Amino acid sequence: MLTYILIGLLALIVLFLVVVSSRPADFRVTRSASIAAPPSVVFEYVNDLHKWNEWSPWAKMDPNAKHTYEGPPAGPGASFAWDSAKVGAGRMTITETQPVDRILEKLEFSKPFVATNVVEFTFQPDGDRTAVTWSMSGKNGFMAKAFGLFFNCDKMCGDQFEQGFANLKSIVESPVGV
Repeated sequence: MLTYILIGLLALIVLFLVVVSSRPADFRVTRSASIAAPPSVVFEYVNDLHKWNEWSPWAKMDPNAKHTYEGPPAGPGASFAWDSAKVGAGRMTITETQPVDRILEKLEFSKPFVATNVVEFTFQPDGDRTAVTWSMSGKNGFMAKAFGLFFNCDKMCGDQFEQGFANLKSIVESPVGV
């Protein structure tokens, strides 16, 4: 009887490994929002990493996180690192900008897991508004693939992107001096 239980357990482990291994490695999370402000204003808030914590959903989760900045305050080479008991640790570095149109960032996580992803923001004028798209893409390792079996990572990250957009809108859409 014990032999059958062990064989069954081994079969479940092998099945789990096969299912996890067969999941796609590449991922992309994308959300868009329309913000009632010109592209130059919205772009400035994303391109200046010193303003990140004003609208970042993760900054709101842990106001006691430690932050450090390196390089210029904005644009290529600007870097922002965080260390938090609640949201982990990592570094975000702007790698490319096309003023008022696009920002690319290298996003490196060191805690709770190690990963490197690419983040892209695009800004398109839409009348008196700006259509902003926020995307993150990368490759899932084995652990991330296994995690994805039980949790909807697109929804989790996407919900945070949407909260970030709501925070950003409340800042850039506010009348000056109010």
